[in-house]
Amino acid sequence: MEGENHSRVSEFILLGLSEQLEQESLLFLVFLIMYLITVLGNLFIILAIRIDSRLHTPMYFFLTNLSLIDICSTSTIIPKMLVNYISGNKEILYISCMAQVFFFLWFVGLDSIILASMAYDRYMAICDPLHYTTVMSPRACVLLVGMCWLWGCVNALTHTILLTQVSFCGHNEIPHFFCDLNMVIILACSDTFINNVVIYTMGGLTALIPFIGILISYIHIFAAVLRIPSSHGKWKAFSTCGSHLIVVCLFYGTIIGVYFSPTSKHTAQQDTVSAIMYTVVTPMMNPFIYSLRNKDMKRALRMLLIRKSRLSL
Repeated sequence: MEGENHSRVSEFILLGLSEQLEQESLLFLVFLIMYLITVLGNLFIILAIRIDSRLHTPMYFFLTNLSLIDICSTSTIIPKMLVNYISGNKEILYISCMAQVFFFLWFVGLDSIILASMAYDRYMAICDPLHYTTVMSPRACVLLVGMCWLWGCVNALTHTILLTQVSFCGHNEIPHFFCDLNMVIILACSDTFINNVVIYTMGGLTALIPFIGILISYIHIFAAVLRIPSSHGKWKAFSTCGSHLIVVCLFYGTIIGVYFSPTSKHTAQQDTVSAIMYTVVTPMMNPFIYSLRNKDMKRALRMLLIRKSRLSL
């Protein structure tokens, strides 16, 4: 009937990572610590960049957005997961599940596009330094990031709207710790052909195209660096890309492992572990990767801590 809610399911059950009570207590503590580290670490990165005028450059502008996205993406998943562990109730309302799908897809898509923008920034800085300040002007950077946020929203909204048109006829257990789009679609009892087509087409635009852009950028970067005569110059050029490359490998390595490898080669448990890597571990590691390998970030963080200690006196 038109106008009737397509879903016969009012809530889903998130099976989580374990069904044993003693393990759930340990998981609650582990994920609470990881979540606090993620939020505080990325918040410190944002504040440190903001207070140090020497870091008001395109590279750190993109890093600020990446840190904000990491806070938002983990906040979409982990708090609900922690509440489930505390209450022992693994239910999530249908509307809450749809909201989680939307925000998770938005921020993960943003992660992918921002990482590609950071690669392009490094390409311009190393391969075309004479035009860097013109091409990567503040206006251009704001426009680029704004387009990233807009496209991420359009991508997530498209998937979510299509998902609300799918019927669920009773089976409502999701073998995951959050409402992952692929896992939710598996539960559908109506035709999901269009949903799957859109997943691959929009997924290609949001994940594969930025990944290809990153590869092309770094091919040109490596070629340019190899032409630098001095070993010191080569090391200095590579060092500006090291942190970004590590984050790209962590993020895309797990994404490809979950969504683009043959399903016969991995189990649901392996998918869950990979999902933990790119939804929880990578956002937690980003502040350490960028701060420990970057002397400018170390200096800014010291300034932030000194300022906070003076304010507390």
